[in-house]
Amino acid sequence: MKKSVWITILEKNEGLGRMVFEETAKYGLNPSGHFWEDDLAKLVWAGAVPELAKDDCKVWLIVGQAASFAQPSIRQGLALLALAAQAAHGHAFPILLSPSGGKVAVEELPTPLRGAEVVQSGLGVRAVARANAKAPELTLDYRLAVHPLPGLGLWFEVGPARDPWKGAFLGSIGGEAAVPDAHGVGLAGTIPQNSTLNYPVRGMKMDLGGKEATAWGVHNELSPAESYYVRVTGSPQGLVFGPFPDQDDAEVFTVTLV
Repeated sequence: MKKSVWITILEKNEGLGRMVFEETAKYGLNPSGHFWEDDLAKLVWAGAVPELAKDDCKVWLIVGQAASFAQPSIRQGLALLALAAQAAHGHAFPILLSPSGGKVAVEELPTPLRGAEVVQSGLGVRAVARANAKAPELTLDYRLAVHPLPGLGLWFEVGPARDPWKGAFLGSIGGEAAVPDAHGVGLAGTIPQNSTLNYPVRGMKMDLGGKEATAWGVHNELSPAESYYVRVTGSPQGLVFGPFPDQDDAEVFTVTLV
């Protein structure tokens, strides 16, 4: 099977898109892609999830002006799409950034994009190299996935990667515009239609370095094959999650999305 590359062009520039497609195809990759549409409310970014999640998709290229990479709404959409790609392929999934008109500091990007590589020239060569390289195995203590369902909302899935969790919680940062409003427990990978929640908790407030998160949680014990699902209104600026924090030293994970 020919390896494919997914290409995101942040501005509608058909000439640039054609050039990037031709360059990646020249080096043996099968290019597909889209022009970015900046509309978080309608979850437009979710349209790329099926293509990025395909088994033959081996690298993601994001091409655009440095100013676009700095725009908060674009960063949020790209971060959420990166979460979906990493849930499908692993956290070492290659993401290449090709900014023009300025520089992009990877360490200042949202958490899901901090493993990306900035490529200033030779994008096709680098893309095929990353597509054919054996990805390192990055082991995390948690699983995190996103399920964008237009009309049904933005759901996040969290759970243990290895050791079971005694309960689970997820909080969102973003004020009243981005708060949990539904939750459930079920098998990993599929939002449950019905579930039994043990001692559910809503409206927990958590302070994260001066930013407030609103969290929901449950006391159901989760195995690595089970997940906690939370729907969040709006577009959160960040997430905090982990086993239910019954103890002061409970393990907590944070992910920035802006």
